[in-house]
Amino acid sequence: MQERRQNRTRANKRVLPAPQGLDFALVFLSVALLAFGLIMVLSSGAVNAFDITHDSYYYLFQQLKWTGLGGALAVIAVMVPFTFWRRLAGVGMLVTYVLLILVLYTHAGIVTSGSARWLRIAGLSIQPSEIAKLSVILFFAHTLERYPARKLRDLAVPLAALLPVLFLIYKQPDLGTMLVLLFTAGAMFLQTDLAAGWFAVALPAAGILGTILVRHQPYQWKRILVWLNPWAYPNAGYQITNAEIALGSGGLFGVGLGRSMQKYGFLPANHTDTIFAIVGEELGLAGALALIILFALWIVRGFQIARSCPDRFGRLLAFGITSSLAVQAAMNLAVVTGVIPVTGVTLPLISYGGNSLLITLVELGILLNISRYRTLPQSRKSAGRTSGHSGLSQ
Repeated sequence: MQERRQNRTRANKRVLPAPQGLDFALVFLSVALLAFGLIMVLSSGAVNAFDITHDSYYYLFQQLKWTGLGGALAVIAVMVPFTFWRRLAGVGMLVTYVLLILVLYTHAGIVTSGSARWLRIAGLSIQPSEIAKLSVILFFAHTLERYPARKLRDLAVPLAALLPVLFLIYKQPDLGTMLVLLFTAGAMFLQTDLAAGWFAVALPAAGILGTILVRHQPYQWKRILVWLNPWAYPNAGYQITNAEIALGSGGLFGVGLGRSMQKYGFLPANHTDTIFAIVGEELGLAGALALIILFALWIVRGFQIARSCPDRFGRLLAFGITSSLAVQAAMNLAVVTGVIPVTGVTLPLISYGGNSLLITLVELGILLNISRYRTLPQSRKSAGRTSGHSGLSQ
């Protein structure tokens, strides 16, 4: 059995082609989203920043600092072959366990608004749930490469690693991150050889389990009730109703950049969770659709990179990273537009936040490195060979 597994692993680890140049389409889309985010962080957060720090540019400068640090980490990730991350898969999960435990069960954990999601270490604020998003992807890519999930028992290792993470995040509580991890894991499972029939059983089971868990968290259940009729809950529904007002008042082309009224103390978390509502108010339907199109193109490009990678680990890693960011973007947009209840998930590359931005930029660097090993379509390969042959003949 061990020999069979070794042969299977060797088969999955194909010889990589020589690295090519960066995928400039992904670079362009990422820079465009980052620039869009910086502009909106300044515009949406200027009032809050001035009220707290007497500096309207405070959030912008902080976001620029995290962008610079994250950009440096992304450059390093681009230069390091993606196969290096195999070695960190197990260590990354262990570090995640330790950090999540420290948040919940030590004085280093910071409790805000009834949730323990932050860790204060050496003067730095760390959000372990953001680290968990990357470590789970790495571990799943590594284990699903070794055990391609042809049988149900092959899922035992990744599921056994995921469940403690979900439990610890549930205890914080942070249902939004739980959902991101579950959807990302499910998307990566769909890339295995496991029959789709298993998922016909797993999805309803996950739905039932999720309902039970939510019922045991009163504030989460209240969020669902508020979502169903936000106008009946003037206090609890304040965020949803004001997000709707912001989006509705923007019209086709918006009230103008920097001219939002909802950011003057009406819309909570207007530079983080609900920043898209300010986009809709200031830039209108046109600006909101432009941002959605940028995200859609970015996601499509990410999946194309995943599909073109000749290495199974690289494919799974790229697919997991793209799926995670797609899920986060979709959940945030769905919350702001009132499609789903409030989850607390931010908009990648757009919302203000250092931990989220750092992890996202590292993931982007890994994805760009994977893109360097993409295989060319057969038609382009044939054209290249023909061109090369013609050149030699001349």
